[in-house]
Amino acid sequence: MKKIVAITVLFLLCSLGFKASAQKVYSVNYKSDADVKVYVSKYKSDADLVVYKTKYASDANDNKGVWYFTNYKSDAKKKIFFVDYKSDADIVIYFSEYKSDAGWRNKNKQHLMY
Repeated sequence: MKKIVAITVLFLLCSLGFKASAQKVYSVNYKSDADVKVYVSKYKSDADLVVYKTKYASDANDNKGVWYFTNYKSDAKKKIFFVDYKSDADIVIYFSEYKSDAGWRNKNKQHLMY
């Protein structure tokens, strides 16, 4: 019985670890290469998503606004392009210095980052 419980717990932990790669992003140089076009707002109140940039890939989990910028396009879940105008963007983000601020403010656009 203990083995079954241990195997089940191990399986669940591995499953959760697999989901951790959901917010690995790569910034591309050309709009045509991007999955999502992003505008960075100066104001948190304008944002669809508040983003916290993490230094560790293991911190970037689910679709909650914690982003890890990869060095290689092939390592990323989403390729993003930063646009100069809000009207050109698929989503508007605000970069926060605090991980606790990260999250969606406009849930209607959440599907863009899955």
